[in-house]
Amino acid sequence: MPALLPSTDLARQRAPGAALIGACDDAEAVALWLAEHHDSPRTLASYRKETERFLLWLAERGRGLSGVLRDDVLAYQAFLADPQPAWRWVGPSRPREHAEWKPFGGPLSPGSVRHSVTVLGALFAYLNDAAYLAGNPFRLKKRRQSAVRTTGAERHLDKDCWQTVLTTLDALPADTARERDHAERARWLFALLYLSGARRSEIADAKMGDWFERRGRWWWRIHGKGGVTADVPVADSLFSALTRYRARLGLAARPLPGEDVPLVCRVTGRGARRFAPLSDKAIYLIVKTVFARAAETAPADKRETLLAATTHWLRHTAASHQLDAGVPLLLVSQNLRHASLQTTRRYLHSEDDARHEASRGLDWRPAEP
Repeated sequence: MPALLPSTDLARQRAPGAALIGACDDAEAVALWLAEHHDSPRTLASYRKETERFLLWLAERGRGLSGVLRDDVLAYQAFLADPQPAWRWVGPSRPREHAEWKPFGGPLSPGSVRHSVTVLGALFAYLNDAAYLAGNPFRLKKRRQSAVRTTGAERHLDKDCWQTVLTTLDALPADTARERDHAERARWLFALLYLSGARRSEIADAKMGDWFERRGRWWWRIHGKGGVTADVPVADSLFSALTRYRARLGLAARPLPGEDVPLVCRVTGRGARRFAPLSDKAIYLIVKTVFARAAETAPADKRETLLAATTHWLRHTAASHQLDAGVPLLLVSQNLRHASLQTTRRYLHSEDDARHEASRGLDWRPAEP
């Protein structure tokens, strides 16, 4: 286990042969669990960060994994929302080996707290199944409230919001060569997110050579979530956007088989590193910046939506707009690589519209003869 994990002096020992893993202490047990995710670097990095934070928090309390109770789970959730004392836990982003490194950059959002608890629940489930731990306090939950059926499609941009975004992209500064590079990359990035419905991590990892022609049609082989690979059709307008972006990079119009140029590049001038890949975090920040610009000129009732929007909203927007345009539900589901049609159905507004239209004429009084 790398040095990023705390001391194991407080870890619990197990009798030889009692468990299905050969771990002697908590650090080794966590290392074995993390090793299960070696084939997914992003997942591994996320899981390592969450487990390290938790183990550091436990070490402060003189506890090992076997001593964690449901009370500790609830206390840790509250701690994530407000890491105190701040001087000990919170600080600016620094390399892990830096002397002033801190585990947190600030309080976690509710979504990030849920993510952390989910990760730790998976860790405890693994160690419980392996008979290293006797139980999983993360599985204990209060009785679930009655579920409320919603469309789940609130996090998307309607046509007016999307038009505001397009207008903003057309108006990006372009007085210098560097500004034009930034503007062209932003245009390409939004076209890619909107027309493909791809996740930002899939875009960050993609190469130009992942695009290929088959029987006169262009496809993008996406290496996606959970290690699943799928071929997604490329719309003519998306291919046109690619050729425009490639022209800005000084490349030929059509990508070559095996071409190693990142699908979206950093703006680094025209030197040797002009084809450096853009990170998924940078993609997120670029999109948020454009949304913020769009909010400045949007009608008052649209500003809050645009300020809240993220890269993942564009995936939802892609599904909603494709279904609204009449693309069959099954095809949209396949393009977005949803595991279930029900996931895609959440964006099919026409079903709810038809249900409402059929119901609006109902009356509690009978019609007059």
